[in-house]
Amino acid sequence: MTAELQPLKVEVFQLGPIQTNAYLLTVPGEKKAVVIDPGMNPGPLMKRVADLEVEAILLTHAHFDHMGGVDELRKAKGCPVYLHDAEADWLTDPKRNGSARWPEIGALITTDPAEFALDDRQQLKLLGRTFQVMHTPGHSPGSVSFLHGNLLFGGDVLFRMSVGRTDLPGGNQRDLMDSIHGKLFELPDDTVVYSGHGPKTTIGYEREHNPYV
Repeated sequence: MTAELQPLKVEVFQLGPIQTNAYLLTVPGEKKAVVIDPGMNPGPLMKRVADLEVEAILLTHAHFDHMGGVDELRKAKGCPVYLHDAEADWLTDPKRNGSARWPEIGALITTDPAEFALDDRQQLKLLGRTFQVMHTPGHSPGSVSFLHGNLLFGGDVLFRMSVGRTDLPGGNQRDLMDSIHGKLFELPDDTVVYSGHGPKTTIGYEREHNPYV
């Protein structure tokens, strides 16, 4: 079996005080990896990637609980960060990324700007395969989802039996519903949704059972 045909291995690390899901994607038998949303207190993730080559850090959005581990991971592994341009200045600004809003949760979080900007319908070539970028705003203006085959990494847009909050700066309820109904719910029922918090789910299950949509 060739590497292209092997399914991705998806490992989840619940990081930081808000238990944000960070995802480590690898191809069995290879030493390359992609990390999605390295959150705060990334110690367990850092230990796991110690002997891996991290090709990229993909951010679904730049709220502090999703990017709190970016600085440590990027400096340790020398890997580029990908983020939608609508949140280009959030990585450097604690007020925008929210870490200044809740000082009781932790220190102010900053890191250097992302190396690469993400756009809707962009295709990323990573781990020898293709990831499609879907701009899915609503929870935040630059929220994106990453689709590979029937795997969707959606950040805080859609959860099992819930949806992302829209009461934070830049949030918009109408945009969130447009993202869910106009983009995510256009995907096949068996699409597995890996959310920013909580357990994984499927598009079909949420379309039928989610009370918020």
